[in-house]
Amino acid sequence: MTFIQLTACTGFIAGCFILFGISPIEFADGLFSFLTRHSVTIRDEINEAAGRKRLSFLQREIKEMQEILSVTGRSSRFSAICLISLLLFAAGAGIAIILQNIFLIPVLAVGFMFIPFWYVRLTSTNYKKSIAAELETALSIITTAYLRNEDIFTAVEESIGYLNPPVRSIFESFLTQIRLVNPDIDAALKAMSPKIENNVFHEWCDAVSSCQYDRSLKTTLTPIVTKLSDMRIVNAELEYLVLEPRNEFITMALLVIGNIPVTYLLNRSWFNTLMNTTIGQLVLAVCAAAIFISASFVIKLTKPIEYRR
Repeated sequence: MTFIQLTACTGFIAGCFILFGISPIEFADGLFSFLTRHSVTIRDEINEAAGRKRLSFLQREIKEMQEILSVTGRSSRFSAICLISLLLFAAGAGIAIILQNIFLIPVLAVGFMFIPFWYVRLTSTNYKKSIAAELETALSIITTAYLRNEDIFTAVEESIGYLNPPVRSIFESFLTQIRLVNPDIDAALKAMSPKIENNVFHEWCDAVSSCQYDRSLKTTLTPIVTKLSDMRIVNAELEYLVLEPRNEFITMALLVIGNIPVTYLLNRSWFNTLMNTTIGQLVLAVCAAAIFISASFVIKLTKPIEYRR
């Protein structure tokens, strides 16, 4: 009966969307924009600028997701991710309703809602690692060529064939700007620097720009590129250190979830106590909340280390 009522409720909501001509993506985008909107009073703006007013947990997560999507060039997917998050929110609440566990409704709804956020954060970690690895190769090749001919345009032109996307497209636009738009190398370097969110790359561009006025500063380029190698080694060691705790967390989470069907097979009375009594339902809600909170911390702690100037 609960499943039928839930299905009827889903059909009613879908009918309202069709009747009023509301797009699900527009609804999700508008809802998340409402949740993250800033206060309009001058006092709140001053407190936020001074760091005295902290954003809520949900606002911080959404803002961080927007920044990650912007850095990785996927800003157009924000609306789709908001829609998926909203659908998972409803799915989590629906599963808890079917299980007739009132304590589990907010836990599963909120936990499922953050799954797309965690996925974006994990993909950004892989993206940053691949960018750093490609930057290490690209800057090493270009720096070696520049130390030989002392002309950054020629050095990039000689090395462009050895570069891979997406770093290659950045340096291709650098060459195009110098050839066709503006021959000012310093301006081209300043325009290229913010195209990759990497502090070592920004420092390298600043150093090359300084070399245009003092060629003796070119000896500073090699130590800058070496920082990328150092960060790669540190991140490899960090990945090795967190691998075992992460695997332990996954194992424990699977054991906690797997105990429910095992209890059903071994002892039906224990299973009924767990699923149908108030104490058992509360225990399930606490376990689910612990899994989601632990997963959030594990994802945050396993992100790669980045160099800060």
